[in-house]
Amino acid sequence: MHVKKFSISPLTLCCYAAITFVLTLAGCGTPGTPAGSGFPSAQGPLVITAPGGSGLPRDVMHEVGPLETVWRIGKMYQVSPEIIMETNHLSDPSKLAVGQKLLIPNARPLRPVIPLYPTKKWTHIVIHHTATETGSALTINQIHHNRNFWNGLGYHFLIDNGSVGKINGQIETGPRWIKQMDGAHCNANGMNQHGIGISLVGNFSKTKVEQEQIESLVYLVDTLRKYYKIPMNNIVRHRDVPGKSTECPGNYFPWELFRQKLQSRR
Repeated sequence: MHVKKFSISPLTLCCYAAITFVLTLAGCGTPGTPAGSGFPSAQGPLVITAPGGSGLPRDVMHEVGPLETVWRIGKMYQVSPEIIMETNHLSDPSKLAVGQKLLIPNARPLRPVIPLYPTKKWTHIVIHHTATETGSALTINQIHHNRNFWNGLGYHFLIDNGSVGKINGQIETGPRWIKQMDGAHCNANGMNQHGIGISLVGNFSKTKVEQEQIESLVYLVDTLRKYYKIPMNNIVRHRDVPGKSTECPGNYFPWELFRQKLQSRR
């Protein structure tokens, strides 16, 4: 099956190293903020963004993912929530529906928005693949619901492969991370409770990982491990967790290359 893919430019990936720290709020289910309200309140996490890639602003259609808010979508495209609401005739930012299409006028190249919450809960990072050819947070969320995963999408973060309208290497933040909930990605050795679950879209038992996905994974894991002081030995593949019998994230996943790239950022 031919899958149309979109890619983040090499400049965007290089810019990931230049992290911009933004002391502001996620505006999506943080303490003091009604979940889905779309705008920040008086409390919240540290939010990290990376500079977007090169390219002129352009109008784009954005499909709302699970628990995305107007505020967070605006941060992703560097467009104010007010402009997004006016363009799409929205009167209440808390009324976004999952799967809803929004026109984002004069959008800048997409950039990741990663909220970091002050907690000692997270001690490990667990890397997965979705074992699907295509996917996004929206579609994997539905698959997990159909498989009776409690609260849908089992991972905390998903890195897209350029299918179903997503950008290759795009980092999607899942509802479990926004709400700081246990994962549903590895039911062994306490990893659902203390391991940050990150999955790459693809089946790496059959195909190789996209370079853009690896670069985004390095950026995301490096950001998380430094903030939560997670040692390198606690960054593991799903298959490495004691008590699990799985090939995940697949035999074609370049584990040593990933670790080398991660260690080079220390």
